[in-house]
Amino acid sequence: MTKSHDKPDSRVGEPVQVYLDRADRRRLERLTDQLDTTKSDVLRRALESLERQVLDPDQHPALQVIGLGAGAAGPPLPYDAAREHDRFLAETEPGLVAEPLAPEGTDRKEPGRGRGR
Repeated sequence: MTKSHDKPDSRVGEPVQVYLDRADRRRLERLTDQLDTTKSDVLRRALESLERQVLDPDQHPALQVIGLGAGAAGPPLPYDAAREHDRFLAETEPGLVAEPLAPEGTDRKEPGRGRGR
C-alpha cells in the first residue's frame, strides 16, 4: 500500500472564505464571465497581479515616474535649481509667478510704504 493518499494533491489548494459586498460580488461575476473562467481563477490572478505590483519595482506606480524626464534636460544652469527653485520656476514657467522675485538679500518692501501711510 502506498502513502499517496496521505499527500495533498498539489492542484487542490486550501479553501478560503471571503465575504464580498454586492459591488465586489458583481465585479467577480463579471470578470468570471469575461475571462470565461472560475471565480477561484479570477481571485488567483488578482492575487498574482497585486503581488507583482507590490513587489516588482518595475510595476510599482510610484517608481514608474523615475526617468520620465530623461533626455529632457536643457543646458546646465548657472545656479543650483534645488536651492533656487522659485527662480527656476519663474524663468521656465511663464505666468506661474505673480510678481518678479527680489534678488537675494534685498527687502521687497519699498522704503516709506508701510501700513496706514
